[in-house]
Amino acid sequence: MTRRDLLSTLAALGAGALAGCRQAEAAGRGLGTLGLPAEHWRDKVGAAWAVLFEEDTERPHSSPLNREKRKGTYVCAACYQPLFSADTKYESGTGWPSFWKPLDGAVDTKRDFLLIIPRTEYHCRRCGGHQGHVFDDGPQPTGLRYCNNGLALRFVPESEPLPELRS
Repeated sequence: MTRRDLLSTLAALGAGALAGCRQAEAAGRGLGTLGLPAEHWRDKVGAAWAVLFEEDTERPHSSPLNREKRKGTYVCAACYQPLFSADTKYESGTGWPSFWKPLDGAVDTKRDFLLIIPRTEYHCRRCGGHQGHVFDDGPQPTGLRYCNNGLALRFVPESEPLPELRS
């Protein structure tokens, strides 16, 4: 085994162990201002649970929300907290719904070192559901790109009332 093979193997084992610890931690702790454990949401969000509460990522270009162009509001798929206005959505070319600004007070951020390179991840402030990562390569006026998992969102057209918040 070469030194490069050894380092690659160790890095892969470390990343796998870190991901497993992170998922166990996320599943057990109380999240968001509601303080409910991640397990509370499993039956309510179905297939989106891994994205929202294990910080998984959906495949790029897989979300129908990428093609959504109507006016409205994007809410958290778990607790229905409004997160983004459709007015801040734009086509980033990344394959995920992208926004240049969340609604005031809608998200919390934290540093993520899962890929070794530090990133800023963001979560629904209310339930703690993982939404995606924010990058500094977005359009003006903020220069930010909130790169969101489509599974973590629900779109509510302007013509419909927002759903009642759930807990």
